[in-house]
Amino acid sequence: MGKGGSLNENVLRKILLSYTYVGIWILLSFTVIVYNKYILDRKMYGWPFPISLTMIHMTFCSTLAVLLVRVLKVVEPIGMSKEVYLSSVVPIGALYSMSLWFSNSAYIYLSVSFIQMLKALMPVAVYSIGVGLKKETFKSNVMANMLAISVGVAVAAYGEARFDSWGVLLQLGAVAFEATRLVLIQILLTSKGINLNPITSLYYVAPCCLVFLTIPWLYVEFPIIRETSTFRFDYFIFGTNSLCAFGLNLAVFLLIGKTSALTMNVAGVVKDWLLIAFSWSVIRDTVTPINLLGYGLAFLGVCYYNHTKLQALKLKEAQKKSAQAEEEAGLLMEQRPDREAEGRKDDSPV
Repeated sequence: MGKGGSLNENVLRKILLSYTYVGIWILLSFTVIVYNKYILDRKMYGWPFPISLTMIHMTFCSTLAVLLVRVLKVVEPIGMSKEVYLSSVVPIGALYSMSLWFSNSAYIYLSVSFIQMLKALMPVAVYSIGVGLKKETFKSNVMANMLAISVGVAVAAYGEARFDSWGVLLQLGAVAFEATRLVLIQILLTSKGINLNPITSLYYVAPCCLVFLTIPWLYVEFPIIRETSTFRFDYFIFGTNSLCAFGLNLAVFLLIGKTSALTMNVAGVVKDWLLIAFSWSVIRDTVTPINLLGYGLAFLGVCYYNHTKLQALKLKEAQKKSAQAEEEAGLLMEQRPDREAEGRKDDSPV
């Protein structure tokens, strides 16, 4: 009875911890998105410099990452040669900088709710790019699922009250860059046995992003900021915003480390619905019935995609356990004749 009670308590504790990690990630992700919208939207805080905002985030995250890795030694740095850094980390950093730049820029032109609807295209982009780079195998049923998600997003776009072509192009570009980055992480890093957690990822990637962002910033935003006499830097606003962005990376580390990447995908769907509800009820963005119908179709497609990924992971885990069991059984069979031979040798007359 005591053992059973202890076991149930452990299971309950693990479930509660998992929900806590999911809740922290949803809260921080929600906060960063709404905070960025607040800063960048001309009708709110009115600081429409997305490259500058991204550079502030990268500077803050780089500094804290160096502090955590080099000074406090919370995590160990990855042994990485100069060749690996230039051939693997630099391309990923370039794509990450473009993804952040474009996604933050979209907040100037589009509502929070519509941006979340467009982000439903991420599985489509990841799978399509994975097939193109031969990381994924083309399957007609998966492609049909991707097509259903795309149709749903297209219907949502058709019903968008504040449709802005430039904003849509920026957000689609952000999705494309982010999807390419995720696929290249698998090809350039994971395949080489290099696994970066969010802290070491920021330690290596954030400074690289900062360098790449400096180039467009010098030509696009710096001249405007220099000529704007009303320019101000609010340390509280940008400091807390950057702290939330860094906290989100730590929350990703906790969520994936303690649960799984699939759990984060499922939690992301919940977060998207919360953001759509918040955008409609608090920010007063217009959400039309056609918006919801289209996103509902895309949502069902994403749910089916996550379900198939979960089933594939379960099958892979079952096959792995089966292979281990067969290997152990084979070792036992090999040891048995040896033991029998030793037994016969001991029984033979001297």
